[in-house]
Amino acid sequence: MKGGAAGGGYAQVVPMEDINLHFTGDFHAIGAAHNLLSALIDNHIHWGNQLGIDARRMQWKRVIDMNDRALRSITCGLGGPGNGFPRQEGYDITVASEIMAIFCLSDNLNDLKSRLAKIVIGYTRENKPIFASEVEGIGAMATLLRDALAPNLVQTLENNPAIIHGGPFANIAHGCNSVIATKTALKMADFVVTEAGFGADLGAEKFFNIKCRSAGISPDVAVVVATIRA
Repeated sequence: MKGGAAGGGYAQVVPMEDINLHFTGDFHAIGAAHNLLSALIDNHIHWGNQLGIDARRMQWKRVIDMNDRALRSITCGLGGPGNGFPRQEGYDITVASEIMAIFCLSDNLNDLKSRLAKIVIGYTRENKPIFASEVEGIGAMATLLRDALAPNLVQTLENNPAIIHGGPFANIAHGCNSVIATKTALKMADFVVTEAGFGADLGAEKFFNIKCRSAGISPDVAVVVATIRA
């Protein structure tokens, strides 16, 4: 069982139980948008596969908000023609979704749609990339994510405001909270402290080189945690 993500000491954010469980449903929205695209891909192949998607070169697994080892690599589509076609499939955890990374780098709903459209879902037999926009689900995906784009305001035990929004991994994505959350905080306070995930060689590097460049922000101070415990 992995530990919680609400911090410690007087910097702990509350209500801890709600934050560590379903919170405001942002992760559910990201998972729903991701799996909608998965369903659209399989449906497209089932009804003729006009795009020529090669099932051996598909790049888009499904996601689930659970570390379920048995679902990492599976065979789906069994049970006859009405259930699709048998192929290898698998599940990642929701925070590993490319949509999570896109969600956290988007400035607004239109930017989100533009980034979602450029997702590579797979390749043809000729190794030509196929994009999410080609299966025509971007509007529906953006609708599922619309309310989740609003940052979540909570507070610490010392009653300091804190914004929690998004959570891509730093080893496979950029490891930072959303651009929208950071820009919102900068409009509301004189000083804003934000965290980059994992070590300085992952989260911090990507914070400076990806998030800051993408968002057009320039940090004034960097704090490095260097303790035996950390």
